[in-house]
Order: sequence, then C-alpha cells, then structure tokens
Amino acid sequence: MLNQLRLDHANMARMLHVLQLKHKTLASGERPDFQLMREVVDYILSYMDGFASPLEKICVERLEQQAPEHLPLMEQMASDYRKLKPRLSRLSNDIDMILMDNVLPMDRFAEALKAYLDAHRAYLRHEREGLFPLIDKHFSEDDMEELRQALPEGAEKELERLQQAYPELYAELRGAEVPSM
Repeated sequence: MLNQLRLDHANMARMLHVLQLKHKTLASGERPDFQLMREVVDYILSYMDGFASPLEKICVERLEQQAPEHLPLMEQMASDYRKLKPRLSRLSNDIDMILMDNVLPMDRFAEALKAYLDAHRAYLRHEREGLFPLIDKHFSEDDMEELRQALPEGAEKELERLQQAYPELYAELRGAEVPSM
C-alpha cells in the first residue's frame, strides 16, 4: 500500500510538471494548450475528491493514535491539502473562461497557476519527507489493509475511466519524468 501511495505521489508530481511546462509557455508570452491544462486540472480535482481524501483521513487518524508527537505536522498537512482544492477550482473556472474566449488577464492567471503549483509541490514534499516515513514506521499490516479498504468501490475502474477520458494528458505524461521537488 505504501508503494501505491508513492506511485500516486509520483503521478501527481508528473501532473504538476505538465502544468509547470504550460506555465513556462504562458510566461514566455505564448498560448499554452489550455485544453490539456483543463484535462490535468479535472484529473487532479477528481483524484482529490475520490482518492486522496479518504486516504488522508485514515492516515491522520492513525498517526494521531500511534505518533501524537507528530500531530502538528499532520494538522498542517491536512490544512495545506484542504487549501489546494479552492485554488485549483478557481484555476478551473479561469480555464473555462479562457476556453470560452472570455477576456482574462493572463498575468493574473499565470500568478495564480504558479501559486497553486508552489503550494501543491510543497505539500508533496511534506508528504514525501514527513508522512511516508511516519506511515512506514507506525502503520501495521492491519492499518495498511484499512487504507486499502478506504479506496472507493470501483477505484480501479475509475482510474481506467479517467485514462480514457483524458487521452491527451496520458500522451503527455507517458514521457514525463518525475521532477525533483
């Protein structure tokens, strides 16, 4: 299960890398592929709702019991994660406006995108450097089974559906390396 969490972490880093490349295109004054950005944002929002939230809840609850001295880190991570979704939802709305050819200041959009990317990367860094070692140290086999059970019913089918729904994204991700953070 920890390997699955690490794989999910790496895949999210790839998603953020795709958005970072689109941000660089935007910052250079060119028009990025907003449709691809829409796919990335939709995928991340779906992931946050359907997969990350149930897993996060179990991790925080278990670590509160097993390693209460790390509670401030867990609370900070949970707070940081909850703040990502409204930022991403605003970006989603802005991308919709752009795709409908509405006028939107690109400098404001670029700043919001960069702020979101920085915040999500910081969260992934805390996950990698703080959460994963704690899970590895404090979770029993039963705890790991509870994590597996927390995945929504049909999670694998949902991942397949997302892959089919966002073919451009998967084409872009195929060659993407996991960026260092």
